Amino acid sequence: MRASASRRQVLAGGLAVAGAGALPAASGPEPLPLRRGIALWPWFSLTTEFPAPRIDYAWPPFQADRPVPTRDDLRRLAGLGFDFARLPLDPGPFVAFTGARRAELLGTLSSAIDDVLATGMRVLVNVQANAATHHYTPDAFYGSDRAPLYPAYRELIAELARLCARKGTGRVGLEPVNEPPQACGAGAWNRVQTGLLTAARDAAPDLTLVATGACGSLVSGLTALDPASFARFAPLLYTFHFYEPYLFSHQGATWLTEEPFYRWLNAVPWPGNPARLPETLAAIRARMAADRAVPQAEKARDLAVIEAKLREYGEAEPGPAYLATALAPVSTWADLYGIPAQHVLMGEFGALRTDSRYTASRAADRAAYLGDVRRAAEQAGFAWSFWNLFDGLGLMDDAHAIDPALVAALGLGGRR
Repeated sequence: MRASASRRQVLAGGLAVAGAGALPAASGPEPLPLRRGIALWPWFSLTTEFPAPRIDYAWPPFQADRPVPTRDDLRRLAGLGFDFARLPLDPGPFVAFTGARRAELLGTLSSAIDDVLATGMRVLVNVQANAATHHYTPDAFYGSDRAPLYPAYRELIAELARLCARKGTGRVGLEPVNEPPQACGAGAWNRVQTGLLTAARDAAPDLTLVATGACGSLVSGLTALDPASFARFAPLLYTFHFYEPYLFSHQGATWLTEEPFYRWLNAVPWPGNPARLPETLAAIRARMAADRAVPQAEKARDLAVIEAKLREYGEAEPGPAYLATALAPVSTWADLYGIPAQHVLMGEFGALRTDSRYTASRAADRAAYLGDVRRAAEQAGFAWSFWNLFDGLGLMDDAHAIDPALVAALGLGGRR
């Protein structure tokens, strides 16, 4: 999940495809049957890359203090009713290291997949280049089919496809790219994705692969995608990410430096009841007053933006109907091309919580929002994967305790 200004500025509506004349996508082998998943971030993320001008990593390349699920955690997730885990993977170390160390990294990944499979859950390996790094970036890996690291990335995708296939094509799938940076409908992304899917399919003829649209895997990125040219890559799933409305899901996000007003947002209600917005504005003013490091002029600038955004939010009255409308273009696109709803994966959704690190959504509102998004996806017939296991958007806290309110919101149960 990497929210950006461009992702939020693209409206999740309007198909870029021709309507009545579209032909159904060719049928093919059935992909993995996925229903309810969770991302196991940051198991293979949060790296130890050296600063520029160096382009290498310390060893081991992943931060030692990052939260990692235990085998007991994985069993608990399966017991709650998750039937698959999405396993995000930063490709940087796997490209940077060669020989014995690359083999060791792949061996560690193989063992992690085995640990998940041992619980009965399936695995979707998701390759996520890190936009926060200075060398092994999404643009360098797959900004175009002429990007400097694209050949190495293709080679890695083929190697991961072979690894996934060895685990059993009925249990493991591969998602070659997370949130492509190209514009919606960009031909550059179509060429890149075709190359990556070709490499994976050549390496693993029966493996389930995952395709996505450009512009950060937004709804409008997927609906701008013509799936006819991808039918030959079956078994295939199609994915999109969903964090609408961002004013709710990303309230309190301190990393959105291009839109700094998000850092002050908190107590934004769900559903978007206009009667509660004065309370929200008071909470935002209190958050600003407590921060003495930011200049008053900067706070005033952000507050003016926030007041306008909150007015828009209140007027939209977002709730279940809002979510259904936002997801409707995906259903229309799938129907247009003859893609079964169960072959569509809402690969990410979530909302930032209030904890020791963030002042964000209130617990009851967050649970209500996640429940409404989950139900909207299920009513459309889509599989879903919650973002994520740890951090401010996580199901578990730092002590690996599971939030029972989120369990209920996600429609899960069983042993905890």
